[in-house]
Amino acid sequence: MELLIPIVLVGVMWFFMSRSTKKQQQERQNTLNAMKTGDEVVTIGGLHGVLSEVNDKTVVLDCEGIYLEFEKSAVKTVKPGTTAVTDTAQTEIVPEAAAEKTEAVEDTTEADKD
Repeated sequence: MELLIPIVLVGVMWFFMSRSTKKQQQERQNTLNAMKTGDEVVTIGGLHGVLSEVNDKTVVLDCEGIYLEFEKSAVKTVKPGTTAVTDTAQTEIVPEAAAEKTEAVEDTTEADKD
């Protein structure tokens, strides 16, 4: 009976430690699987770069114009890249009177060119 309590305590500690490790491994795997082109990464060797290409087992980093290929497992941290914001075209609604004035101005400028 005296031996049973320490065995149970060691078993409970082992269960929680393995569960924590498994959770960390799963988070890392999810992070590596979620990498996409344009993300900023740091390798385990301390190299900073931007992902240029992501394959099944490898990644290609753009380090200021130099392209290097690494295993996915060599990536330590991933910082989502910044996406360029593109300006969307906006259509301006012009009242008919203003449109007629614009057309008249365009006609006079075309007449001046001739």
